Amino acid sequence: MLKFEGKGQATTCNGATRRDFLQVGALGAVGLSLPQYLQAKESGAVDKSKDNRACIMIFNLGAPSQLDTFDMKPEAPAEVRGPFQAIDTNVKGIQISEILPMHAKVADKFSFVRSCHHTGAAVHDAGWQMMQTGRLFSGGVNTPHCGSVVSYLKGRKSDLPPFVILPEPMGRGGGNLPNGQAGGFLGKAQDPFALMADPSKPNFKVPDLLPPSDMGTARLDRRKRMREIVDDAVKEFEASESAALLDSNFQAAFRMMSSPQAREAFDLSKEPQKVRDRYGMNRFGQCCLLSRRLVEAGVRFVTINTFLTVFDEITWDIHGSKPFTSIAGMKDIVAPMYDRAYSALIEDLSDRGMLDNTLVCNLAEFGRTPRVNPAGGRDHWPQCFTTYFAGGGVKGGQVVGASDPVGGVPADRPVDPGHIAATIFHSLGLNIESHLPGPAGRPFPLVDFGKREIHELF
Repeated sequence: MLKFEGKGQATTCNGATRRDFLQVGALGAVGLSLPQYLQAKESGAVDKSKDNRACIMIFNLGAPSQLDTFDMKPEAPAEVRGPFQAIDTNVKGIQISEILPMHAKVADKFSFVRSCHHTGAAVHDAGWQMMQTGRLFSGGVNTPHCGSVVSYLKGRKSDLPPFVILPEPMGRGGGNLPNGQAGGFLGKAQDPFALMADPSKPNFKVPDLLPPSDMGTARLDRRKRMREIVDDAVKEFEASESAALLDSNFQAAFRMMSSPQAREAFDLSKEPQKVRDRYGMNRFGQCCLLSRRLVEAGVRFVTINTFLTVFDEITWDIHGSKPFTSIAGMKDIVAPMYDRAYSALIEDLSDRGMLDNTLVCNLAEFGRTPRVNPAGGRDHWPQCFTTYFAGGGVKGGQVVGASDPVGGVPADRPVDPGHIAATIFHSLGLNIESHLPGPAGRPFPLVDFGKREIHELF
């Protein structure tokens, strides 16, 4: 899935670095010329004082019920409030569900936005698009994931790729739509590196860090010499976008495969077993731990999919009828795993002094219906749901916005996907009034016109 960038040091006659040339070669498919790229780079789109900022996006695939997790309505009728009790957190006046007791102990470190909504269809993949890119795809234009935008504007800062998805991209969502976890019109050069492995499994290895079984040392050395030849000859073929892209891919793949730094970052065996146990020895828990290691090693953006599809496993998609689970099943199956891993991640980042520079945002494609359905579950509801944010300049222990008495629509401070994207970009130091090179080279606003960050969080 990933197409890497190179990091050569040669410069062209107009002062562009070789990295600039390789980058624009990879973007040629969208009509971006070298002068346009250099102009975008120097346009003030990036606040260099926030270069060390990173983001971990936890995407709660399936969509948690706001009424049974973070926006309890204890005074509402039973068919609205559901079966769970509200409990106090360590922040006075903020309550959450009893099924998330570890969240309650770290609530001073994150803040809720209880008035999220969107106008897309109530299907999973439409919500996936909107919440990860800030827009619903239309007119054949696939908007890039927030991580792809960060990858394009800020680039890599280590041997590791700038944007990583754990454990792998989302699968089917039911609407037969793109899921939003790609580079979109920025091109495949900005697609994320996908782990494609379960880090909780014994003897976990990253496939792309291992040379193919039939590639010995001599062959690797030959490929390295080939790369050096390419470096020396860059000025002879730099007019060829295809050659630039191939060279870029090869260099970065070689760097990953031969980098001790990359191997170290992905090696969970370096963690004490008690730390691994604190996160939970399951796929999501170990992905959360791995995300911390990757950010430490220089990855700028990590997206963790709590689940991979709503069809083949139990998720937050609590319709009640089989093969889905019920509200009660969420308490027994999904919530304990999620509660343990998230609280461990927040505590770990805080203890290591990383939280101030690491935005952790917890998103979902929509919420759930205000009333419990006859099967004991709740159905899709994009009209109102809760997201929450920690670190990266966010002040913890707050609630932004509010829903109506049954959690059905925003009653105060409505927030939509454009505001979510703007908030992520603002935290990472991107100028939300800047533009990307869109299809056919036309300027494309980083966020929808008029959308601003959720300023109350900062």
